[in-house]
Amino acid sequence: MANITIRVDDRTKNEAKQIVESLGLDLSSVTRVFYRQIVREHRVPVSLSLQMPTPQETLAAKKEADEILASGVSRYSNLDDMLHDMES
Repeated sequence: MANITIRVDDRTKNEAKQIVESLGLDLSSVTRVFYRQIVREHRVPVSLSLQMPTPQETLAAKKEADEILASGVSRYSNLDDMLHDMES
């Protein structure tokens, strides 16, 4: 077994620790899972982006999705229309 040392600010560590502990895990276990996923997928399993949706955009999208599910009606009549809209 190898030991790995990482540096992270206290706030980030404590927030991450609270989250993983709420899932019944510890930071060491999550780190091991991360490394195993890198090996299994042959990639770094994170999404890096400069554009983050605003909380308002996220809430609006969730509200729209909830309304669509509740109504049972889609705003698209076919797959081509949906894919065209996604490209815009």
